[in-house]
Amino acid sequence: MHRNAYVLLLLTALFWGGNAVAGKLAVGHVSPMLLTALRWGIAAVILGAIGLRQLRLDWPAVRGNLPLLTLLGALGFTVFNAALYSALNFTTAINTSIEQAGIPMFIFAANFLLFRIKVTIAQVAGFVLSLTGIALTASHGDLTTLLMLDVNFGDTLMLIAVLVYSAYTVALRFKPQIHWQSLMIVLTGSAFVMSIPFALWEMNSGRLILPDATGWLLTGYIVLFPSIIAQIFYIRGVEQIGANRAGLFINMVPIFGTILSVLIIGEDFQFYHAIAFTLVLGGIWIAEHSGRKMALDPPNTNPG
Repeated sequence: MHRNAYVLLLLTALFWGGNAVAGKLAVGHVSPMLLTALRWGIAAVILGAIGLRQLRLDWPAVRGNLPLLTLLGALGFTVFNAALYSALNFTTAINTSIEQAGIPMFIFAANFLLFRIKVTIAQVAGFVLSLTGIALTASHGDLTTLLMLDVNFGDTLMLIAVLVYSAYTVALRFKPQIHWQSLMIVLTGSAFVMSIPFALWEMNSGRLILPDATGWLLTGYIVLFPSIIAQIFYIRGVEQIGANRAGLFINMVPIFGTILSVLIIGEDFQFYHAIAFTLVLGGIWIAEHSGRKMALDPPNTNPG
């Protein structure tokens, strides 16, 4: 089961890394709030066509948990992606990719504070290394800018997105036990509804950009891979190995996102990116190794 979860979560990270690159390429071709609305609206239609029968079967459980599911869709799908696509107007795809690796730190902290889920010293060390890499990236290699609160607006938006998605991941533990098709239909549908006010604000403020041919192509990629396939894989991964360990694989997003950003967009790979990259890799290895060992070692029940 764990090997299957690892494959699902690695593919999730690859597709999400591609999401940041597609979002950067979409700048000027479709506005961020409209892109968010199109993403979840189209995804909801596709998933509805596939799983409407299953949704009818699960509807009693869905109806009883509709407020929670709406909140999950708003946080994990609408707000996170609206912040991500907006951030890409001000910072690089490499930066947004690396900064997403901060998500596990907040997952660990929330699970420990709210649910007293055990965290090992090695896991703490792992996400501290990752956090250092995030700070280095957000400050563009100059940590003193953090002390002066002089951080790029796009990087600030991305850090807000990180907090939001961490809350979504932790809250997944409360989702009802329904078929993944029903879950995704409700999440994407609620995400689309919640994205409408953002799109209307964008239109009223004169920032709306209707998609051109390139915008539609990028929207198609975003709908199919990051929106539908990756979200399903991530939910399954969390179910199989838990939020703490599954969240660590988000640290693979900067790896794929950085490679794709350099190869496809041609962004510059700076020295501080390399240092941050190394810290993130080290952090995920240490934390995941410790989490796997803790999962395999049974607790000591010997009272002596």
